[in-house]
This record gives sequence, C-alpha cells and structure tokens, in this order.
Amino acid sequence: MVPALAGVAFLLLPLVGVLARTDWPSLAGHLTSPQVTEALRLSLVVSGWALLLSLVMGVPLAWLLARVPFPGKALVRSLVLLPMVLPPTVGGVALLLAFGRRGVLGPWLESAFGLTLPFHTAGAVVAAAFVAMPFLVISLEGALAGLRPSLEETAASLGAGPLRVFATVTLPLLAPALAAGAALTWARALGEFGATITFAGNLPGATQTLPLQVYLLLQDSPEAATSVSLLLLVIAMAVLVALRGRWTGGAVREARTAPPEGASAGPAGLPDPADGALAPDEGAPASGAASARPAREDSDLRAELTGYTRFPLTAPAGTTLAVVGPNGAGKTTLLRALLGLTPRAHAEVRLGGRDVTRLPAHRRQVAWVPQDGALFPHLSALSNTAYGLRARGVPRAEARLRAQQWLERLGVGELADRRPAQLSGGQAQRVALARALAARPRLLLLDEPLAALDQTTRARVRHTLRRHLAGFGGVCLIVTHDPVEAVSLADRVLVLEGGDAVQDAPPAEVTRHPRSPWVARMLGGNAWEGTAGPGGTVELAGGGLLMTAPGGELPPKPGAPVLAVIAPEAVSLHLARPEGSPRNVWPGTVRELTAVGSRLRVLITSPEVPALVAEITPAAAADLGLTDGSRVWTAVKATEVTAVGL
Repeated sequence: MVPALAGVAFLLLPLVGVLARTDWPSLAGHLTSPQVTEALRLSLVVSGWALLLSLVMGVPLAWLLARVPFPGKALVRSLVLLPMVLPPTVGGVALLLAFGRRGVLGPWLESAFGLTLPFHTAGAVVAAAFVAMPFLVISLEGALAGLRPSLEETAASLGAGPLRVFATVTLPLLAPALAAGAALTWARALGEFGATITFAGNLPGATQTLPLQVYLLLQDSPEAATSVSLLLLVIAMAVLVALRGRWTGGAVREARTAPPEGASAGPAGLPDPADGALAPDEGAPASGAASARPAREDSDLRAELTGYTRFPLTAPAGTTLAVVGPNGAGKTTLLRALLGLTPRAHAEVRLGGRDVTRLPAHRRQVAWVPQDGALFPHLSALSNTAYGLRARGVPRAEARLRAQQWLERLGVGELADRRPAQLSGGQAQRVALARALAARPRLLLLDEPLAALDQTTRARVRHTLRRHLAGFGGVCLIVTHDPVEAVSLADRVLVLEGGDAVQDAPPAEVTRHPRSPWVARMLGGNAWEGTAGPGGTVELAGGGLLMTAPGGELPPKPGAPVLAVIAPEAVSLHLARPEGSPRNVWPGTVRELTAVGSRLRVLITSPEVPALVAEITPAAAADLGLTDGSRVWTAVKATEVTAVGL
C-alpha cells in the first residue's frame, strides 16, 4: 500500500506544483496575450488536421490489424506502437530524414507537388499525427477485436449487405471506442512538442504551437509559462474525465442486469394477430407434424458438403432436423457452411432448385440464430426484430408492425422497447427467434437456441418454439445436446461424428436403434461397442461377452462391428447372483447414485464388462441398501439387448 501511495503522490505533486505556482490574478492576462492566443489558434488548427489525418490512415490500419490475417502483422503492430516509445525529438529527426528536402521522399514531394513539409504548418501537422495516431489505432483495434463476429454474421444472415452491416451494426458498436481514440489523439496532438520543434521548427504563426510557446515563455516569463501550462493541463484532464476510462474497454459492454425470467414476460401462447403478409406460415396445428405444415415449394434443401463435414443433405420444405453429436462433431460447422461463413467446410447449396452456393450470406434467405442469440445491443427488441425486414426493403412502419406482431406471438410483445441488456435469458432467446422468423427465411438455422436457459425457462421456450416451427414452411436445422429437444421438435435426427453423418432417421428410429454410442448415451441408454460373434453373441471391445436373443438385428457375418444398446430400466440389481432366465450376469460395485425425476440412476463398474447404468425406484434402492461402494450383481435378459450394425 505504501508504494502505491508513493506512486500516487509522485504523479500528483507535479500537478499540485502547477496549481500552487500559478499567478491567479494575472492568469487572464497571460492567456489573452497576442502571442498565446495566436499559438492557441495554431495548436487547434494543427491538432484538428492531425486528427483528420489520423482518422484517414488509422481507422483502416486498425481494421487491418484486427480483422485481416497476414504475415508480418506483429511487425506492423510494432511500427504502430513505435512513436509511443520513441523519444519525440528522435521522431522529429526521423521525419526530417524521410520528408525533408534531403530526405527519402522530400525532394520528390517538392518536385512533383510543390509540397515542402519542414518548417511549415503542414510539417507541424505531420509531426503531431506521427506521435498521436497510435492512440487511435490501439483504441480501435481493441474494440474491433472485442466485437463479437456473430453480431455481424447474424446481420448478414438476416439480409443486410456489407455496407448496411457496417453502418447499422459495426459502426454504432465501435462509436464509443472511436470517439475515445479520437479524443486521445486530438489531446496528444495538441500537446506535441519534441517532434514538432525538430521537424517543423519554431516559426511564429506557422509552427509555433502552444507547447512551443510554453518553452519560450519559460525563458522570459515563468509566470506566463505556468499559466499556459495550466491551460494545457486543464484541457488534458477534461478529455480524460470525459472519457472515464472508455479507451481501455471494448466496443460494447453487455453486463446483464435483467430481472428473473418471468418477472415481466407475457404468456407464451397469445393468439396470432392477423397479418396477411405472414399468413402462409401461420395456422398450422401445434402437433409439429411435418405434414401439417404449409410447405413452401421454393424452400426444399439440397446440399453437398465437403471439407470437415462430408455428406449429402436433403430435406423437403416443412422439415425440421435436429443435428446432434459430441463436441467437435461438426454441428456448428455444418450451419456455418450452409451460410458460407467458414473455410473449414464447403457446401454446394440449392434451395427450392436454385443454386445459392456462390451467393453471399445476405442474399441466401437463410436466417441464423447463434448460441448467444446475437441480439444487437444498441437496438431495442422491436428494432432487433424488424432488422431483417428493413434489410430486405420493407418500409419502416410496416416492418415495425410485423416485428411487434412476432414479438407478441412469442410472448414478449410488452418488452419491445427494452434493450438486450434489460432482457432475461429466456426473453432474449425469444426475441432472437422472433427476429429470425420475421425475416421469413427459406432455411432457418438454430445453434443450441435453448442451451443457456434454466430448466423451467427451457421448457417454456421449447413449447413456444415447437408451436411456431409447426407453422414454418421452410427447412429448419436445430443443433442441440438435449434429447428432449431432438425428439419433441424434429421430424428427423441427423447424427454427426467427426464430420460424418452416421445416422439420419426419424426420432423414434434413432431412439430405438441408435447407431452412435454418443447418441445412445445422450438418450440415457448403455452403449457398448463390439464385434459380432457366433451364436448371437457380441464380443465387447472393452472385454467380456454379451448374449443377445436369436432373431435380433445382429449382422450375420461374424466379426462385423456392432453397437449393443441396453436400456437402464432393463438392468436389474441383486445382492446375490440371480438364478433363472437372465443370460447376462456380472458382479459389480456401485460407484454413483443420481436422482432423475422420481427414479434413481445407479452407475456400476465391473471387472468383466464396461461400466453400466441401471435405473431403479428409490424403494428398490432402499430395499437393497445401496450406497456408494456397495457390491451388487447385475442382470440383463438377452431379449433386452439391441445389437445394431455400425
């Protein structure tokens, strides 16, 4: 603490010294003298032009450093930072050797354009911009790096072209950092001394700026020099106080201070308001059956994926596909490939017979809802929802009317004026969904839209989503890790592993006969990999032998890879070795007991087979006296084993 206080005193005492030594009665006279007013005028001119020059060169440079990968980026960033650590007088000498009459470019500038920079006002501008521009580049590069790419990508998926995305999303979010960087750049240019006097000289009315005037006054009138120093100090402090540390932050601060879900949200099942323009997608029953959906003939999907994801994908209009698989399976890559937003995979995409492969994302009519919703933090819920409509040329009044109707459909109509930071997680997800549906895409991509919600909110939003997908006439892909979502929302389940499609079938088929150990475990079953053996046996990969019932789906060829699936409720537990019909019996040890609703899931390890999960009632667990470490016998009937070829 003492060194910290000493550091504060070290920084504060010089300022106190200026205040203490200022000749207050003569302050006004010193600041209004002709020499000082002329120097102030020149300083304002030089700093203003230096700021403009810094903006012209610094903004593209910050964008290059933040967004464009290229060899030598570290070297370029070092060049940007160099003027901040270089002694100003050395910077002035370097400028003189570059742009002076004997410099590298000086003779050419003078002969070609008649432009002489040294000992000229233009030279003072160049010197000030040289030392001040790094402040702008650093502030803006940090803001650009902190700007979530999903915001701009989502705007593009809603139909906004690059210029519109920049004007309506990127620039508003960068505005605080841009203003902060510009203010710091201007303040630094206003106070520049060393490079100016070395490169541009000290010519009254031409290059004698206010800091140079302070230097001259120190020799003849120290009291006047102190007064002018106070003026520069006040200007610098005013800039810092106005910024309040904004130059250290990113483009957007999105702290959530939202009320709990349900505090102000409306009911999820409001009647659909009349809207003739949206009528084709409305009116379907809430059952979610694909046949009940008013399919749009121009929305069937055909895609051929290559790269990390490698499979064909087809879906008629009105289909909802749940995309499942372990982390790294390629689920998000699939969605981004369909949008043309990733170099990891390429998709030849046809929507309604039209090839959209070479179209940019904003012209594909594909709406994307990323995991975080990507609501634009500077826009209200209503403006967010209307964004896609406005991007497609719908007049403002009509777009806002349709957006309000979609918000009401999803039960958040009364939150139309709130910003995203004022919404709870469930409310924000419904607004993001309303925004995507309002744009009337032909292909809707939802990347784990309910992953961040608590169980109660997730059930409510899932019900709302199911209801509105039932009336969606396009194709929808939902990435999820939740088996309930996959079964209740989708017509088909697409299982990915390592970029390959290992199964594409209706939910009931995937539930009964999963062809992926990960999916089987996701659905709550035991999944053991092995190979087909003689007589209806499965030789398990982890060791052990499993018996199946004759006439099952075991591939007839011995040695074929299979997946043995056992439902947890089909596993019985005993304190002694059971007698009778069970053909699969192993000893084991209880390692974990977990409550799942009104039942208990028991994890048992065994030296003979892989780990096994059983599901029993609490009463049965009490009768057996199960605790962590209990020794038990497990039994599974051969008829309860489903063997699926891989």
